[in-house]
Amino acid sequence: MSTAAIIGGGVIGGGWAARFLLNGWDVRVFDPDPEAARKIDAVLANARRSLPGLLDVALPDEGRLTYHDTIAQAVDGADWIQESVPERLGIKHQTVSDIQAACAADAIIGSSTSGFKPSQLQQGAARPGQIMVCHPFNPVYLLPLVEVVGTEDTDEALVVHAMSMLRGLGMSPLRLRKEIDAHLADRFLEAVWREALWLVKDGVATTAEIDDAIRYGFGIRWAQMGLFETYRVAGGEAGMKHFMAQFGPALKWPWTKLMDVPDFTDELVDLIAGQSDDQSGHLSIAQLERARDGNLVAMMRALKSHNWGAGAILGQHEATLRAGTELAQTAADVTDPAAPVLTVHRAVPLDWTDYNGHMNEAKYLQAFGDATDRFMELIGCDAAYIASGGSYFTAETHIRHIDEAHAGAVIDVRTRVLGGGGKKMHLWHEMREGDRLLATGEHFLLHVSLETRRPSDPSAQITAALTRFVEAQADQPAPEGVGRAVGAPR
Repeated sequence: MSTAAIIGGGVIGGGWAARFLLNGWDVRVFDPDPEAARKIDAVLANARRSLPGLLDVALPDEGRLTYHDTIAQAVDGADWIQESVPERLGIKHQTVSDIQAACAADAIIGSSTSGFKPSQLQQGAARPGQIMVCHPFNPVYLLPLVEVVGTEDTDEALVVHAMSMLRGLGMSPLRLRKEIDAHLADRFLEAVWREALWLVKDGVATTAEIDDAIRYGFGIRWAQMGLFETYRVAGGEAGMKHFMAQFGPALKWPWTKLMDVPDFTDELVDLIAGQSDDQSGHLSIAQLERARDGNLVAMMRALKSHNWGAGAILGQHEATLRAGTELAQTAADVTDPAAPVLTVHRAVPLDWTDYNGHMNEAKYLQAFGDATDRFMELIGCDAAYIASGGSYFTAETHIRHIDEAHAGAVIDVRTRVLGGGGKKMHLWHEMREGDRLLATGEHFLLHVSLETRRPSDPSAQITAALTRFVEAQADQPAPEGVGRAVGAPR
């Protein structure tokens, strides 16, 4: 098992500790702050909640986390030492000196510095070759990028080894070709930040409006395609050269406070166009557009599930669209309780399809689960009721997959109540695309107290609403397939 020493346990240091620990490394921490353990525990709680959800395979068993009174104790025997002390060069020089006095000569010393160049960190060092910048992005335990920067004095074999170890942590090391103040990514952020400050100062926009411009627009595109590939697509079939010819001259216009831009010489255009071809030339513009759209849909749907950013806009639009359909808002809106109730009306999204090109079996369950949730809301088991301590838990589910559904298909789920009363509710769902039956779902639920997690009687209002459907549908014949066991003849 490998061992990492974390020198400085603030937000970044704590994030590094979580990244190493949850990937099976032993972690030793030195930080003179008496609150360091509490602060790192808070970061670890967030990491344990979120990081495993990124993967479809379990993380290794956590390593052992220990706290130490001195740097020497923390770095003794460590394979990787990550310095994350305050951004003051004198403090960093003293910290590196203390580290090298006690650590192994072949240990990696990475600095989280966002501003200092590695040559500055190596000044006066006993062994400059083992010192490099490994600049992460917050939250370190989730975001993969690490800027790796060395100098001519840095041991190249150690840099290669460090990048391999970072990949083993699920990170993406970006080796900078030369050292430069603030490295690479923060220089972009600094340019955007400066322009934003001017826009606020000049009364052009508020901080919220600027954030909305980023998170509802180009920020989502950048998240999955970066800057140059986004502009390559914007150039259409003619690609990057066409984009630069069309929009390059605009850089000379007085749009921004940051006016020092390179001349658009033929050499620069050819350089950028050639690099863009190397980056994305193996894909057509149509392929890039489809990839972009698929990625945008997946990210925005994920944001919608958290009612955040662009996802919150989708949620609001969805509510408006739902109000314009025959989807009932309350049980009282259902004028004919004897008829199956429309509980889902939606299109099959791109990310619901699988390697066979049709809707994944898990998404049938999701659609029927959404139908159950919708019916629960209709009878009064809504968010407010659940917050008061009562809800329905699904005890049994049976799904019959009858026909295929493909991306873009508009599906309806209609729901019948086969039984209900007291703590029980028995629902039957049928999923159709037009008249074509795609699947059926049978759900048996029990009402429970969320305090005791045991069956309990629902409220009188829910009982009355559910009984209305039960009585109205009691004389109808049982649907085909109800109560069917797996493998029974069709």
